[in-house]
Amino acid sequence: MSTAPRTKSSIEQVSDLIRTEPSQYVVAAFLGRRYILSPRDLLTVPRMRDVALGDVIELNAIQEVGSRQYTLRGDPTLPQDVVHVPAVVVEHTKGALQKIEKFKRRKGYKRLLDHKQPFTRLRIGPIELGPR
Repeated sequence: MSTAPRTKSSIEQVSDLIRTEPSQYVVAAFLGRRYILSPRDLLTVPRMRDVALGDVIELNAIQEVGSRQYTLRGDPTLPQDVVHVPAVVVEHTKGALQKIEKFKRRKGYKRLLDHKQPFTRLRIGPIELGPR
């Protein structure tokens, strides 16, 4: 099982084959986690403080792009000119209410804290293959 080095023409051939398929997906690393994403997905990530509603973020650590029949993987990521995936900031929200109980045994110390984890939701845009 030998693997030939990928050339520019072989990447273009595979991206053309993936582009002809009806549905595509990407595996992207974002904020230290890997996500399997397709167009129009809604991604919930930990709160991003430096973005506002409506901002467009370019997912640039794409590790894999594919469809049902074909897959193109990078090591560890694909080059920037191969695939472009925009994501739009939809909302800043909070998670479910969590009750945290703090206590010390045999001391009579008990506290009940309420906490809601902040999140940012992103809408994944179309997967664009090839140079812009």
